[in-house]
Amino acid sequence: MTPSRFPLALRLLHWIMAPLLLAMLLIGTGMVATVSHWRITLINLHKPLGLALLVLAVLRLLLRLRGRTPPLPASVPAPMRLAAHGSHWLLYGCMLAMPLIGWAMLSAGGFPLPSFAGIALPPLLAPDVSHYALLRALHMRLGELFYLLVCVHIMAGLMHALLLRDGVFDAITLRRRKN
Repeated sequence: MTPSRFPLALRLLHWIMAPLLLAMLLIGTGMVATVSHWRITLINLHKPLGLALLVLAVLRLLLRLRGRTPPLPASVPAPMRLAAHGSHWLLYGCMLAMPLIGWAMLSAGGFPLPSFAGIALPPLLAPDVSHYALLRALHMRLGELFYLLVCVHIMAGLMHALLLRDGVFDAITLRRRKN
């Protein structure tokens, strides 16, 4: 039987991660845009939040690969269907790549890594200023792509929820089904 909704675990992870990812993107933007006393606070929020999101993203991807997901309605044209699937996989890629690149960047910069759940994280790379610069630029460019993808994802969700009302948005909500 084809499911009409995503499994509850995936829906919960989606709605837990959504505000955390938005906060992460805004914190990241804020910390590189300021030289005020808030910069250190933002950095100290950004690092552990990135690691937590990495763990959640891995869990989410494993659940997504394991379970069945609802198909898009037949009314969705093929180009939009391709864009939807492609953008979802790009979002997953960003959710995984951003924290890993950040971790590698901190390692290459010789910066201390936060511990996660009491576990000290090992550096992914030896300190190297050229690797740090490359990874920092990559982290920032990927962050820009991530912002764009998130904005498009939100707009598509709103389009399905408010204009098309085709059940796509209902497949990811936490609302109880109407009988």
